[in-house]
Amino acid sequence: MEMLADIASGALLAAGSFFILVGSLGMVRMPDIYTRMHAVSLVDTLGAGLFLAGLMIQGGMTLVTVKLLLMLVFLFFAGPTASYALANAAWSQGVKPMTVDDATAEKGGESSNP
Repeated sequence: MEMLADIASGALLAAGSFFILVGSLGMVRMPDIYTRMHAVSLVDTLGAGLFLAGLMIQGGMTLVTVKLLLMLVFLFFAGPTASYALANAAWSQGVKPMTVDDATAEKGGESSNP
């Protein structure tokens, strides 16, 4: 039974690490603040959620698991709220999302709009 818990925990930790890595790469590669926020949301929800779930399996039925569960609940409420506040602040300051035409013009290509 303990080996099964170790395998499940390892799988969740590996999956969480994968999403954290992909989100971190997305934060570097994405062109504007809105798409970067989307990449960070992967880290915030999937990466941290899977990582904490893997740690909860390792912790067993202890006070540590309760603390990890509280951290998970806090992350699920705080992450979207912070993303909304950041996007709202960017929008109110006049930061527009990058469109396909903007990206094409930035690369020196022709725009599809007349």
